[in-house]
Amino acid sequence: MREAIDILDARRRQVHTKGAQPFQLDCEKHSVAGSVSQRACVFCGSRVVLYPITDALHLVHGPIGCAAYTWDIRGAQSSGSQLHRMSFSTDLREKDVIYGGEKKCETALIELIGRYRPKAAFVYATCIVGLIGDDLEAVCRRVTAQTGVETIPVHSEGFAGSKKDGYTAACAALDRLVGSSESPPPDGPSINILGDFNIAGETWVIRDYYERMGVNVISTITGDGRVDDIRRAHHAQLNVVQCSGSMKGLARLMKQKYDIPFVHVSYFGLEDVSKALYDVAETFNDPAMMQRTKRLVRDEISAVMPRLRRYRDALQGKKAAVYTGGAFKAFSLVRSLRTLGVQTVIAGSQTGNPQDYQQLESLCDDGTVLLDDTNPLELAKFIDQTGADLLIGGVKERPIAYKLGVAFCDHNHERKRCLAGYEGMVNFANEVYSSVCSPVWSLSPRKQHASSVKRSIAPGPLVTADAGLPLNAKVPQCPTAATAPSPGSDSQACGVCQLKAHCSGLAAQETETA
Repeated sequence: MREAIDILDARRRQVHTKGAQPFQLDCEKHSVAGSVSQRACVFCGSRVVLYPITDALHLVHGPIGCAAYTWDIRGAQSSGSQLHRMSFSTDLREKDVIYGGEKKCETALIELIGRYRPKAAFVYATCIVGLIGDDLEAVCRRVTAQTGVETIPVHSEGFAGSKKDGYTAACAALDRLVGSSESPPPDGPSINILGDFNIAGETWVIRDYYERMGVNVISTITGDGRVDDIRRAHHAQLNVVQCSGSMKGLARLMKQKYDIPFVHVSYFGLEDVSKALYDVAETFNDPAMMQRTKRLVRDEISAVMPRLRRYRDALQGKKAAVYTGGAFKAFSLVRSLRTLGVQTVIAGSQTGNPQDYQQLESLCDDGTVLLDDTNPLELAKFIDQTGADLLIGGVKERPIAYKLGVAFCDHNHERKRCLAGYEGMVNFANEVYSSVCSPVWSLSPRKQHASSVKRSIAPGPLVTADAGLPLNAKVPQCPTAATAPSPGSDSQACGVCQLKAHCSGLAAQETETA
């Protein structure tokens, strides 16, 4: 297979091997004809952002096939309304393609709104709607006037671009809701959480961290979202944005219209989640909040480090390939894998921009293959070439890994396990360990070297993951704690634990003790 597959000429500049030549990687281009892209469509991008608004009605205006991939197969959770889990479609047929689907869409909306009484309704335009030219704006205006429920068109025709264009369409739809509430602002520091999708309850974990810091969370737009909270999101003093592509567009709009600053964060991996909390605390410039944040980071890291060390001992020297939707998540994954002793040998994304890839290149080791908008054959080739033991991706990458006989870790919306925050890092380590060290790979043609497989299967308690491990064990004193960098700085990391945040936490502990 290695000799038969080559990179398409039109894609050669979208592949880069670090150290082989000066860094240059083309990106933000349309997928190359003839290449079966792993990239998702515009409709998918808009749906990812808006579907977690749980008390809104979501109607897919298009053929039934577009509605088959519902939110219910994803791991997002709701603390109340479950309306977002329903998959409604206008089920356009051949007659509608010829005569138009506006009447069908309007009839469906009036019936659904009358039955479910949602707080708002989103109507998604699919490829066929763009081709036949249905006027969704006019339909939504009529339905809003008749029902009193704000009905918002989402211009997400699938062929009109890539997943990133779907993010833009979703942000434009959300912009119609933000600022439409007359309620007074809350007392004290307040934020909106953007770009976290509450997979397996992750937004609740993150929200708890902020509340322990003394920060009010007004809205969690893309995870366990509520229409009324989004309407008053303009009262927040700060927008905290995760996911590099999806919600930065709304944050920029709110900066222009309401002068709300935003910070870009990640909640994956000990280092990144700690930096996220410190960044928010620094923004409010409140010494008491910073002390609470230091205490939170210290306590959480002290609780998880003993368990992570055991996984790192077993995974040391393994190699991983990372392919994500946005590039920002790839940064966190490279750092998290390094914490576990795993080297990243392939890193890529569907929607990265030049700045994203420059930062990704700076994080990776020489020899790492960087890929933009790759395809299955390329990905398989480079996994084979680099000898990766693990592929981290989403539902479209899973079959590639299993066909190659390579371990797989789902880090997309289809997973059902929380991987964000401090406890999420332990879950991630367990997922990586359980997959990479599974004895099943010894049966793969690619892994016929029994001796290497045996070395990866550590005996003893690691086989049962967390069983019997002391959750509250003390972390040994870090020798660099006395000279630890300030929170969130880019200073030198600890030579023992490799975690700046850990050092900062221990430094804070020493200060309090003194």
